[in-house]
Parts: sequence; structure tokens; C-alpha cells
Amino acid sequence: MVDILEGHKVLAFDLETTGVSTNNDRIVQVALIGTDSDGTDIHFDTLVNPQRPIPSGATRVHGVHDSDVRNEPIFKHYAQQLFELIDGAVLVGHNVRRFDMPLLENEYYRCGAIPPKPLVILDTLECVRKLKIARPHNLGAQCSRHGIDLSNAHDAAADAAASLLLLWKVMQDHPASFRRSLSDIEQWLIHGDSRKDESELGRTISDLKAFDNKGRIRIDDGNYIIAFGRHRGKDITTVLKEDPRYIDWLLSPKGVEDDDARDTLKEFISSVSDR
Repeated sequence: MVDILEGHKVLAFDLETTGVSTNNDRIVQVALIGTDSDGTDIHFDTLVNPQRPIPSGATRVHGVHDSDVRNEPIFKHYAQQLFELIDGAVLVGHNVRRFDMPLLENEYYRCGAIPPKPLVILDTLECVRKLKIARPHNLGAQCSRHGIDLSNAHDAAADAAASLLLLWKVMQDHPASFRRSLSDIEQWLIHGDSRKDESELGRTISDLKAFDNKGRIRIDDGNYIIAFGRHRGKDITTVLKEDPRYIDWLLSPKGVEDDDARDTLKEFISSVSDR
């Protein structure tokens, strides 16, 4: 899909449920669509007996009736298989962080089991909000805006596949926002962007003059800006105050490999520290 996802298990995830309470409602359908780390296709889609009647309002949304799930296995039957699929995967979905994952976790707790932990969650609802893409932000509206067919909306497999396509479209349309590690992307989605990545005119870090031969440090109006990793976009003097151990690492050959650049930075840090 996108270079940053290569080599990872990437799964789009969606649930259909008895309602909207992550604490009290139950799963009636679960789908995981994507690829394993070796590129093998993964398609898991099943109905689940929620062990309670499905309210008519929920059925009107997803079309699953009591009769559809009466003879299906309960969640515990699928718990281990789902754990093996989700644990350590890049998980994609629309509102998956606040709804689908908490509800899934509670199903595991009811079984007395530990829930899976994805490597990261790339929530497409968070993506379109962070990128200030025009409302409405629901999956159907965003699929329509991005030319994605969602004729079978509110079927778990269809919604999961659509969210994966939506992520791909968004990453293609806004590449600058995704030029960072998966963990940094997730932190951006959750907490916002602390890096000095774009000015009001849209200038990015890559537009700044490289200071070292790898471009890990950039120069912005006489300031040294870190252009990679967890402190991407920050001035070196700021990081020196916040995370001095990181600066120690940065000034080692594992950080800035360019000897001349590293020596200059050491002199600069020394002069700043002496003030």
C-alpha cells in the first residue's frame, strides 16, 4: 500500500454490535481484512452469537437478526484466533480506537482473557479530522468524497475494506503528514502535531537546508532542527532541555554520522550549555 506499511501485518478491522456502549454491548459480526507481513491475504469475517437479543434499532443499522446468529459460536470460540491475528498488527479502522477496540477488549475481559495489543492503530476518523478534510466525517461520506464504493455499508467486512482504501487514499493525497514512523503517526493522530513540519505557507522540513550528509539535521534561520525520529521538527536547544540523553545519542556516530557536522554540533551544544 504505502512504503511505511511494507513488512507489517496490516489489518482493517470492523465490528457490528448490539448497540453503541463499549462497556455493555456485544459483538454480532467481526471482520479483519488485509495482508500478513509476507503479503499473504487475510480475510476473516464471521457472525457471533451475542448471547442476548439484538435490538431492532441495531438490526436496522447492520441487518443482522437474532435468527442469523442463534446457531453461531459465541465470542469465546473466536478469541484465540482473533488474538493471533490482531496482536502486533497495524490495525486500521474508522473510529476503531474509541469504539471497536474498547468493545473488543471488554469481550476478552468477559472471557477472563488478555486482549490483543496492535502494533499501532491508524484510525481513519482521526486521520480525516487531523487533516481537516471537509465534513461529514462518517465512513460513508468520506468514502463518497474519495471515490470509494461502499454500497454494502454497515456490513463489517465491507466497512473494514472501505476503511483500508480510505487510509490509502488519504496517505496518497497528504504524503507530508505521513512521512514519519508508524508510532509517530499514531501519536500525531492521538495528540496532534508537535513537530515544526509546516509553516503557514506550507513549507516542510524537507524544504530546509540539510546540515549533515543524511539530512537528519536541518538549518532554519540559524537554528538546528531535528528532521527525524521522536523529536522531529524541534530545535536542538529545546530538546537539550527536554531530553538531554537524546542529545548525547544524537552526538554519537549512531545519531549524526557525518563527522564534521557532529563536531560542529558538539561545539554548538557546548556553547549553549555554558550560557
